Amino acid sequence: MTKTGLFVGLITLDLVYLTATYPDNNQKVVAANYAVTAGGPATNAAVTFSYFNNQTTLIGVLGNHPITHLIKADLEKHNVRIQDLDKNRSEPPPVSSIITTQDTGDRAVISINATKSQISKELISSEILHNIDIVLIDGHQMAASLEIAQLAKSKNIPIVIDGGSWKLGFEEILPFVDYAICSANFYPPNCESQEEVFEYLASQNIRHIAITQGEKSIKYLNKGKFGNIAIPKVNVVDTLGAGDIFHGAFCHYIFDGEFTEALRNAANIAAHSCQYFGTRNLFLVGENPDLSQD
Repeated sequence: MTKTGLFVGLITLDLVYLTATYPDNNQKVVAANYAVTAGGPATNAAVTFSYFNNQTTLIGVLGNHPITHLIKADLEKHNVRIQDLDKNRSEPPPVSSIITTQDTGDRAVISINATKSQISKELISSEILHNIDIVLIDGHQMAASLEIAQLAKSKNIPIVIDGGSWKLGFEEILPFVDYAICSANFYPPNCESQEEVFEYLASQNIRHIAITQGEKSIKYLNKGKFGNIAIPKVNVVDTLGAGDIFHGAFCHYIFDGEFTEALRNAANIAAHSCQYFGTRNLFLVGENPDLSQD
């Protein structure tokens, strides 16, 4: 059944290069491949959610700088609707430069994120959640996200956070969250271990919590019960965006089953994505969108 999702956060232009090695100081390296796509945690998650034939809206800051046409073209290709909260912005959108190494699939990223394009909560309409079934927040537009989280909670719309890293303001949003899906780099204040992260998030009355660890197993706390989910073993080409893809797939699968089942299916999709260069090739190879049973 088709669902509608609202994805709130960062919209960037990603310039991705595949190289044999990272360059040394003052060294020029010729890339073996490259890709130019829209990027950002919420953006890649939105593309993934749309991949499953869901109706998808991405909300953030884009503006009217000439290079935004590249972002719009990519997202239009993947049927993601953009709700731009600062259409008259003339400054360029955030641009990320990314190097992926051929041997390991590891990546290095340089980006300013949304630090220069924050938007006010006053720009959030009370009608923004009309016909929305799920909300994902990546933490890069905190004031707007808090307003949306409060509205979603009042309408009993489930809220997922992409906790890639701790960002100031998350402490206000967490009490409204239903699903906290965090990376191993997500450490709230005064938390120094994953056990303390689980304890902190549980204290915010979040009943469904998971911590992803790359190729290592996912740790979760589901309604007070701890567990682990193994990650499928694949031939890794590129890990870029795998976590974002995981979040978008989770938002799709959570309607079809239990929390742990959704985590397992999302992990399968994310693992498959690591077999392709860039963040879009998985969605362009013509495979059946539902890879959960592979």
